[in-house]
Amino acid sequence: MLELAVPVALALLGVALLLNLWRLVAGPDLPDRVLALDTLYVNTIGVIVLFDVYLDTSIYFEAALVIAMMGFVGTVALAKYLLRGDIIE
Repeated sequence: MLELAVPVALALLGVALLLNLWRLVAGPDLPDRVLALDTLYVNTIGVIVLFDVYLDTSIYFEAALVIAMMGFVGTVALAKYLLRGDIIE
């Protein structure tokens, strides 16, 4: 069952990544683009973890963790810039 579920989930996450890229490029305003970028990195983490499950290793979990930390910091910095116009006070 896992041999069928993982490729289907990877395909669906690939479609989600394409839709996120479309929203990132064609977003009507800047907060929509920030939200699309946030969703893009979350879906990327999902793809990496599913690829790791597909290969039956544990190498890529650390890469997913690093991407999660960088994505969180980036989202907070962009949100702070949008609200205040300055990142470092």
